[in-house]
Amino acid sequence: MRHSPDAPGPAVPGPGPGPGRDAVDPCVRVRGAREHNLHGVDVDIPRDTLTVFTGVSGSGKSSLAFGTLYAEAQRRYFESVAPYARRLIHQIGAPKVDAVTGLPPAVSLEQRRSSPGSRSSVGTVTLLSNSLRMLYSRAGTYPPGAPRLDSDAFSPNTASGACPSCHGLGRIHRTSEELLVPDPSLSIRQGAIAAWPGAWQGKNLRDVLEVLGHDVDRPWRELPAAEREWILFTEEQPVVTVHPVRDADRIQRPYQGTYMSAHRYVMRTFSDTKSATLRARAEKFLTDAPCPVCEGRRLRPEALAVTFAGRTIAELAGLALSELDGVLASFRAEGEAARVLAEDLRGRIAPVVELGLGYLSLDRTAPTLSAGELQRLRLATQLRSGLFGVVYVLDEPSAGLHPADTEALLGVLDRLKSAGNTVFVVEHHLDVVRHADWLVDVGPLAGEHGGRVLYSGPPEGLAGVAESATARHLFARPAAVAARPVRTATGTVRVTGADRHNLRDLSVEFPLGVFTAVTGVSGSGKSTLVGQVLAREVDGRLAEADFPVRRLVEVDQKPIGRTPRSNLATYTGLFDVVRRLFTALPESKARGWKAGRFSFNVPGGRCETCQGEGFVSVELLFLPSTYAPCPVCAGARYNAETLEVRYAGLDIAQVLGLTVEAAAAFFADVPAAARSLRALVDIGLGYLRLGQPATELSGGEAQRIKLATELQRLRRDHTLYLLDEPTTGLHPADVRVLLGQLHGLVDAGHSVVVVEHDMEVVAGADWVVDLGPGGGAEGGRVTACGPPAEVAARGEGRTARYLARALGAS
Repeated sequence: MRHSPDAPGPAVPGPGPGPGRDAVDPCVRVRGAREHNLHGVDVDIPRDTLTVFTGVSGSGKSSLAFGTLYAEAQRRYFESVAPYARRLIHQIGAPKVDAVTGLPPAVSLEQRRSSPGSRSSVGTVTLLSNSLRMLYSRAGTYPPGAPRLDSDAFSPNTASGACPSCHGLGRIHRTSEELLVPDPSLSIRQGAIAAWPGAWQGKNLRDVLEVLGHDVDRPWRELPAAEREWILFTEEQPVVTVHPVRDADRIQRPYQGTYMSAHRYVMRTFSDTKSATLRARAEKFLTDAPCPVCEGRRLRPEALAVTFAGRTIAELAGLALSELDGVLASFRAEGEAARVLAEDLRGRIAPVVELGLGYLSLDRTAPTLSAGELQRLRLATQLRSGLFGVVYVLDEPSAGLHPADTEALLGVLDRLKSAGNTVFVVEHHLDVVRHADWLVDVGPLAGEHGGRVLYSGPPEGLAGVAESATARHLFARPAAVAARPVRTATGTVRVTGADRHNLRDLSVEFPLGVFTAVTGVSGSGKSTLVGQVLAREVDGRLAEADFPVRRLVEVDQKPIGRTPRSNLATYTGLFDVVRRLFTALPESKARGWKAGRFSFNVPGGRCETCQGEGFVSVELLFLPSTYAPCPVCAGARYNAETLEVRYAGLDIAQVLGLTVEAAAAFFADVPAAARSLRALVDIGLGYLRLGQPATELSGGEAQRIKLATELQRLRRDHTLYLLDEPTTGLHPADVRVLLGQLHGLVDAGHSVVVVEHDMEVVAGADWVVDLGPGGGAEGGRVTACGPPAEVAARGEGRTARYLARALGAS
């Protein structure tokens, strides 16, 4: 159904009359959706179809699919749950929409940006570990006289199964005084205990020590050995009353502070944190080695004594899933229990292998998986659930997929639909878009310039929608990159004998001064080669006088911040410029205000009712907690006095509310701000607000912000830029904007290496390094190397066929 007042669209079945309309109405009907940038959207979508939501990045398609449809389905489900139970489940709140009818229960499969815990694995995500443990418990071969174990005894995550020495981690992590205190000439106040957290938490631990009677101003090496040992390694956690030193501009009340030793803090952070950054920091203060008791196998001896098909559970969990399936297939089970459990396990493995993840092993830890791999693992699990009559809402399931694996994904989506379900997919991959039964195109542009449904109907009908950026790429695919001669390398960096993960004695040369694409199926070793091996090789040689690369810049998709207090302006440094402008105003000088007055993160200028958050949580007991604008500052985040100061007619809150595009015009005569804003506009992020919280940004947006931050301080020194799948989450129109920037870096004399699956991007590269031929143990080798046309012509490896097709299109 095309949403234009003067253009009728394809026919959509009308609602049935009278009571029970939802039961007979074949459509999901949305009226007045206003979530995020949606402008009162009305749209009808038929059930039992594969519907793809398209549109440029930031257009509002996720706000419609996830923020409105899935959120409304979840809200309705929670209303059927007992009030007490609702309080135990995370609820995302009601969407801003007038009405949604015809909506079945929904299952969401998003690309989660947070890092899973270290105990999470492929086996736990897919529930395959449960089946394997049951197989060993009921059908394993036990030593003579050994009692039969329950399934928990085969889990490293339970008290009855975990090796007591390493607590089921498989490795022993230790620390030492030398690691925790690298510079013993410093005092505790000067930061001798490097392992302690920063900011207030570190100050709190120092203050607690001072109250306990320890000298925090004496050099560490002069403290008695017994005292140093207690400070670093005690398991005691004394609680004392701390009287903070009073600051000039605020009053700090006494509080109860709890001491935690440096060792205890590091170990707790390393094992429990969901933050990859904090975990990596804690790891710097640890050494690790395989557990000497279980030899890295994580389980108690009695569990490791049980075998199936002649192997322990640790051995089977270490096999690639495709190999594990082969072991189960060749085993001649004795007894009904063994046969049934083995067949069930094979049935659960099949969809994982089908989705191109057969190279993963059950014991592969979840933090090492990409967001796309995690989502496809959950999708494979849903295939075995047997649910029907539900709505599946998927977030770019093709992310991280080689074109060869995308074909299998389409088959999986079709099977979900044929099982009697409705499948909603937010997607940019044109092959997935073409495969849809129904398209909902949102746009025409991003942010405030988007948020409208341009078209809702069968894919072929989108061709007549002139405003649609999707239509221009779907029906008339232009060349990926304007025709240009292949650039000539100005030098090379050689990687020799790489032996990491599935790379086995791999050697390859990367040309410099050109655009290089590293390709291969999922799990072939691309990210390992570029993000770890190449990065380490270059970083280790930057100090060499004759090394051609002077700087190394890695641009990944990790969040630019983990709390709403971090935003676009703070990350890019633009907020510092803005605060200096406000501080320099005569009115600010007359009041004696410094830059901190205009920060919402510290007391002084911020609103203390909401502490600079802009909103307050409203507890509704048995209903989900909700958030409302702060009743004092009305969401401005600052107190009234601070907002009295204006720069060019705008207060500090209004400046943070500007889009990048509007801010570029507003600060056009401020060079320090204009340069940063222009870089953001040029890379296609003009729709973001300066104060947009980091938690609201996608991985692709975070990566482009990082790249823009680099572009604004572009130097003449030869820089090597490494990017991991930079087109993830980007509409084809946005891909072209990004490519223009990356090729501009090369034209300026730098080198760019990207890990990429988008064949049009690869076709426009100067050099291709293709890994494979498969994933996991079947990958890790260079199958082809050279200019794109040559790699396509030779036909070696699984990429060549798809690259040839892209070159033909261009």
